[in-house]
Amino acid sequence: MNEDEFRGLVEQHWAALEAQRTTGERRLRVAELSVATSDGPLAVAVDHDGHRHLLVPIHAHIKVRTGLDGPVLRLRKRPLEDAETYQTYADLGCLRDDLSDLFTELCVDVLEEAVELPHNPVKALYRVLDRWKSLFRTQGPPLGPEELAGLFGEMTVLNRLLAKDPSAHRIWQGPQGHRHDFSAALNAVEVKASTGSEGRRPRIHGLDQLEAPGGGALCLVWFRLHRATTSGVGTGFVESMDEALRLCDDEGALLELLAKAGYRLADADLYEDVRFVVNEERWYQVDAGFPRLTGQALTNAGVPVSVLDVDYTIDLSGEVPAPMTSEQVSQMIENLIQEPA
Repeated sequence: MNEDEFRGLVEQHWAALEAQRTTGERRLRVAELSVATSDGPLAVAVDHDGHRHLLVPIHAHIKVRTGLDGPVLRLRKRPLEDAETYQTYADLGCLRDDLSDLFTELCVDVLEEAVELPHNPVKALYRVLDRWKSLFRTQGPPLGPEELAGLFGEMTVLNRLLAKDPSAHRIWQGPQGHRHDFSAALNAVEVKASTGSEGRRPRIHGLDQLEAPGGGALCLVWFRLHRATTSGVGTGFVESMDEALRLCDDEGALLELLAKAGYRLADADLYEDVRFVVNEERWYQVDAGFPRLTGQALTNAGVPVSVLDVDYTIDLSGEVPAPMTSEQVSQMIENLIQEPA
């Protein structure tokens, strides 16, 4: 179907549903569409108040993105059951009847996208919602050299996690202002990257950045990066972003995190020539033998912690502390993705 045919299809079904007798307060009048997915066909609906809905089929265990809760659009997880079937949907409803025309155009976009992503229709829904939101998003300043290196290091770790769990972006907490870049309930990872050619001297921000989660474990990852100037050498900065978007199960949520970290799709052209070669990668277990200054250590030593905004540098240039083995790194990654965020 083309755009006009999709538009006519949803308008026809909505008109027919609106002509039916009003159902109970918690019931929907539903009509399935001829847009098939691996989880079943998409559908449109009208609720007790006359508001229009687009229903995108999902597996019952899938979580639906939060944060879209009126006053114009509401997105929620909704199970529907009749005498013969039981199906769970991502339910996108329009709460403003005067904006029905715009809602129709948004839904047409979702249907067109779902045709291209029949095995992941909810990703199609998120992709369209984010394109519409991007019309109103304010742009920020471009990333500087240190910020590019730091974000590339974090994306290197994130892509490794996403390759094992497409929902792993949920434990990328750094852009949200968390003390650790990646953090689940018991395990956390802090990422440091430098383009310097000598030494390993990461800058630590705050007395809690090298404190492990309560009862858990913390790793520090050190990357030595070389800014490549030759096309085809190393990994492109934008390539690493695109890889994460390809691997994740919720592009919109990841785009929000990237925007908070300073990267926006609209600015991708600014970074097309930015490439990095990873010359060195070391993972360290942050334990009792690791050099660090923490609030807990000062408290244990009887020193009152009454200073704020503490930044300091640690030196990992020698062979002590020893880096983790590849087996230990693999186990840490498994621990991160297997526990709740």
